[in-house]
Order: sequence, then C-alpha cells, then structure tokens
Amino acid sequence: MLDTSKVVLSPLYRDRINGLHEDKLKINDIKMKLIGHLNFDDWGFVYYPDFKFEARPNHPSGIVCGYRAIGEHIRRFMHEMPKYVNVNSALGGAWIKPITDYVNIGIAPEDDVPKELKECWHKYHTYPGFAGMNHCAGDINIGLELGWGGLLKKLRYYRELNNPADPAFYDGEEDVVLGMQEWIAGVSKEARRMAAEETDPDKHQNLIEIAEMNEWLIENPPRTLREACQFIAHFQTLDRTYYVGGALDQLDEKLRPYYERDVAAGILTDDMAVWYIASVFFNDTHYSQIAGLTPDGSRDLTSRMSFIILDAMHAIKIPVNIAIRVHDGVNKELLRRSLEYTVEDGTGVDYSCNIGIEQGYKKNGYPEGLARTRIKVGCNWCCVCGHEYPLQDVTRANMGFALYWALQDIRNESERSTARLFELFCKHTQIIVDSIKQGYDRHYEIMGRNRPEVVYNLFMYGPVERGLNCSEGGVDILNFNIDGVALATVADSFAAIEQRIEKEGRITWDQMFEALDANYEGYENIRLMMKNINRFGSPDSLAEDWAYKIRDFYVWACKHEGTPKHHLMIIPGLFSHGTVAELGARLPATPNGRKNYEPISHSNEPDPGFAAGINTFAPTLKANAVAQAQPGFGNSAPLHLDIDTDMLSKEGGIDALIALIHTHNHMGGTLINLNCLTEKKLLEAHEDPSKHPDLLVRVTGYSAFFASLSKDYRQQIIDRFLSKKY
Repeated sequence: MLDTSKVVLSPLYRDRINGLHEDKLKINDIKMKLIGHLNFDDWGFVYYPDFKFEARPNHPSGIVCGYRAIGEHIRRFMHEMPKYVNVNSALGGAWIKPITDYVNIGIAPEDDVPKELKECWHKYHTYPGFAGMNHCAGDINIGLELGWGGLLKKLRYYRELNNPADPAFYDGEEDVVLGMQEWIAGVSKEARRMAAEETDPDKHQNLIEIAEMNEWLIENPPRTLREACQFIAHFQTLDRTYYVGGALDQLDEKLRPYYERDVAAGILTDDMAVWYIASVFFNDTHYSQIAGLTPDGSRDLTSRMSFIILDAMHAIKIPVNIAIRVHDGVNKELLRRSLEYTVEDGTGVDYSCNIGIEQGYKKNGYPEGLARTRIKVGCNWCCVCGHEYPLQDVTRANMGFALYWALQDIRNESERSTARLFELFCKHTQIIVDSIKQGYDRHYEIMGRNRPEVVYNLFMYGPVERGLNCSEGGVDILNFNIDGVALATVADSFAAIEQRIEKEGRITWDQMFEALDANYEGYENIRLMMKNINRFGSPDSLAEDWAYKIRDFYVWACKHEGTPKHHLMIIPGLFSHGTVAELGARLPATPNGRKNYEPISHSNEPDPGFAAGINTFAPTLKANAVAQAQPGFGNSAPLHLDIDTDMLSKEGGIDALIALIHTHNHMGGTLINLNCLTEKKLLEAHEDPSKHPDLLVRVTGYSAFFASLSKDYRQQIIDRFLSKKY
C-alpha cells in the first residue's frame, strides 16, 4: 500500500528548510539591487559582483568557439569561481552566473547564416532558433550510475576505441569533467574550512558530512539518496553555468531506488528526505516531472518519492518547476494534494496532460510507448531524456507580423476581402516558417564546431559513443520545434474585419487603415467597434473559426515538409513564453483594437477580457478554447489559469479544479499553469512588492517570486487575473 501521508518535519529539518527559504529571499534581494528585476526562471545562482574571469578568444573575430576552447574555459571557470556552501542545506555548491556573462562563446562569422536570412528574420521580428542552446534533456541516470570519475573513464574509452583523426570532441568533454572534479574538490575544501569555524554542533556535523560526501563524489557514483541529490546539484551547477540549461528528468523515478534502499537500511527518515529535496530546489529551479505512466501504459509511476517531492516543494516555498503528468489513473491523492498546496501557497506544480502530449507525439511517427517517456522538462516542453534533440522553445514565428505585412499588401489592391487577406497572410507565414527551417539546416551543420552541447553530450546516449555533438546526429531522435505566436491577436483581427467591414458595413477598409495609421487617435469609436466583437474564446464566434483556420495553416506550413536541405523533422507549437510585451513592442496597431506596441496575445490563448458579458465560468471557456486550438503534434500550447480563491470557493473548490484538469486532458490540452490567489493580495503586491516579498506566482511556464518581477512582467499576471471578465 502506497504511503500518501504528509511528512511531519522534525524541528531540526523544519528550521533548516525555513533557513533556506529566508536565505533565498536574501540572495534574490541582493541580485535585484545589483542586477535589476529577474524576469526569467528564478535561477539559483549566488551573485559575486567582484568575481572576474579572463576570456581567451581562439578566433580572429574575438569569440571563443569549438570543443577545446570551450572545454578549457569551463574548466578554468569552475576552478576559479567562488565556492559556496550553505549551512542550512544538505548539499554543497552553487553556480554564480553563466560563463557567457564573462566569455563571448559565439558562432564564427564564416559559419553564420546568409545576410538575406537575417534580413528576413528582422523584417518579421522572428526568433529563428538558429544557434539556440540547451533546449534538450539528458538522462540523469547516466551520471548517477557512472559518477564524474566514470564519465571520465567513458570518454577515454571511446576516444581510444574511435581513434578520431581530430580528437577535439574528447579533449573538450574531458576538460568539462575535469573542471567539475576540481570544482567539487573545492566545494569540499570550503565545507571543511567552514566546519572548522562553526561552533554549533549540528551545523558543524552537517558541514563535515557535506565535505565527506563531495570528496567521495569526485571519483565515485552516489550510493545514497543524499549523494544522489548532491550529484544532481552538481549537474545543475554545470548545466546552468553553460548557457543556463534547465532540464532535469523524471525526478521521482530517478531518486526512488535510493530512497527505498536507504529506508530499508535504516539510514533515512522521510523528513530527512524532504530536506534533501528542498536543498536541491534551493540549489536551482530545474524543470522535472513526477507521476505519469510506464512506457507500456500499465501503471502509474507515483511513488512515496512523488509525495516527498511535493512536500519538499510546499515546505521550502520558493519558486520550483515541477510538473505532474496527468492521466486517468494518476494517483488521486497526489493530484488533490498538489491543488491543496497551490491554493495555500499561491502556485505550485503545473499539469502536463498525457493525451495531448502522447497522442500528439505519435502523429510524428513515433510509437506510443516512446511518447509516454517524453518528460516535461521545460517551460512548456517535453523531451525523451537522453535520446532526443528537439531544440524546443527557442523560436517565435511571429504571425502578428505576417498579418501586418499582409495588410500592407492588400491596402494597395483594388479588390479587398478577408479571403484575399488570408491568402496574403499565409504567404507571409510561409516565409517566416521557411526561413526558420533554413536556419535549422545551418544550425545542424555548424553547431558542433562552434557552440557544442558540451554538458548534454555527457548525459545522452550516443554523443560520447560516436564522438558527435547531439545536435548533429549524436542522438537517434532529431527533430526541431517551431513555436508560433499571436494567434488570438490575428484571429480577432480577421474576425473584426469580417464582421465590421464585410458583414455589417459599419466601416470601410480605407477607414480601418486610417484608424490603424493614426494608432486609433481620434478613432476611438472605430477601435471600440473592432475590439468589441465576440473574440476568440467565445463559443461559435467568427474569431474562433479564424483561429482554427490560422492554426491549421501554420501547422501545415511546419509539417508538410522538413527542412529544405537536410529534411529535418519539424514539430509545431504555439508558445510565447513571457515575451508578449517584448514582441508587441515592435508591432504597430492591429485591427482587433490593439494599439501600437501593446502586448500581443499569449501562446494560443484568448486575450484577457475575451469573455466579458458571457454568463459562465470563464476559466472553463478559456480551457476549452486552448484545448481546441492545440497544434496537435505533442508540443505544449499551455493554458494559464489565474483563479481568485474567493471565486473558487463558490465554484466547487478543489473538486472543480480536478474536473477541469481531467477535462482539459481529454480535450487534447497539453499543459496547465495555475495560480490561485486573492485579488486583494495580488493588487497589494503589485502596488508595493515589499508587502508580500515571498508571494509565489507562475508567470508562464515558470514560477517566480512576484516581487522579483518588473512592473511590466507583473502586469501580465494582473491583466490575466483581473479578467473574471477574462
């Protein structure tokens, strides 16, 4: 019988975890004072503003590139950077900032994309994905089974076996591992130094244990849960140091064997385990998953470790990026408790939906058993850890600018219609998608010799064995993601034109262009007329039909053929991250009533306020719209729900959320990000963040302290939340 009870923390571990929470707030406060607002994942780095590092460029352009030079820089960086140990943590070490803040690790000019391609990306304000880094995931089991010493032996074995004419791959990867071993030795030394000065017996003993554990892990694989957590923290430090990677793995399953062995041996209690996991979360907010199905679909993966991870997240109350993979047989108590913690804490886990993720991935030609192993390890994205290079969440195919240029084209034509405008829109969307595909072909050719994945190569199946970067065939599953943005902005614009110009004749095309050119100044009546239609998200609206039509063409543009040269598979997504203000700041006024440079719509979601005047539970409407507009090939197009806990109590509480999650899953949704807050608390924190310094929110795919975000980023959440009008 699975133990689902809540862990009761002893005073010792409760105090240590509370100490980590307070230390996290202090660290973030220092970072905000010295760096500014933290409008990104709440990275766990400890900032040392006086640390300096010497870059040694190896290319005439002044950049550092290639395996050897990058490996040498990482080794020196790990050796020279300050060694951090926290007396409240079960683990030693921390990263201090990405190496790229000190070293220009770039693409050699001769390997860059052609000028014409860059001009195209600039015209459409496209994030092309070319030279993107780290948006794949390793299998942490490779490291847990081998340890750093075993990884070094593996590199040397395959260097000798393959005997490459140019051993640069192995030279660079060896330096990375050697750098880690030297850094771990430094962490151990720092823990012993601190222990010698510590007068508190409990803290002294903890520091000695950290020192001894790290000394063991320099060469050897972990034996216990604590050592496994320490190895994961080592990986997190390395991963974040090189291009701020953030993908972890199926955390409960990877740690479960260690937990079970330690409990059987009588050396572990559950409150100790919660402290270990909380220490991993303090070290960094890497993305990982709990629960889900076995590859054959026969059983749920929920274990005691799943509950301990959930309890650790709740206990430390800092930003943590854990997803629960939802399916019909997911443990009911795990799902319910996660929602109880979200209501209590403001946010918590997100919910990765198995039907949309797994059945969608099958449509790319992959077997269902493999699809079930695709773990949620990013803001919105999943990966077959250790086997797949998908390069997710590095593109933005800006359909807002496809609409903008289509409007510029049609204003010079004598015959105007939404049908013709859509033809032009499709032409420009195709140009955007094709340009990203061309960039991906170049990426495939040149990344290995410029900016290789020197961290993930160590934790994937194939790169070390073949001496190939994972981006160029080192792994067996190679596909590339393209994310479209501005779906609702474009759909509502088409619907407004169709309704107000074509169906009702309220205004003419020329009058619309006059209003757009004037940014609606002096044309407020036209702006409100165009805005106040039944927008995307409203059932049976014109905008809903346009959203599906736009989605269908965009997906076809991505899927009907691979990249032009190397025929790499493309998997379409619809995801904007938190860039809606940044992308909107470049886009002139649009026919949906949006003014110059205002934010575009999120992912494939309706815009805030879409359900004004509709007498129904707005989150349900929004969930339905997002589920029905999924791109459909297994990449997440997330649903963001910001629910007032006062309203929740009237709508069925936790049971209503459980029903909504399962319904969204069965409708083909892929991911649910959830905030449960009160309007009063959120508005107070927005007006004066110091009133609620540890208020947690989920921004898009990641969680953060609300007070750490800039006012513009906080406004995104305010806009969503205040839309009970939705």
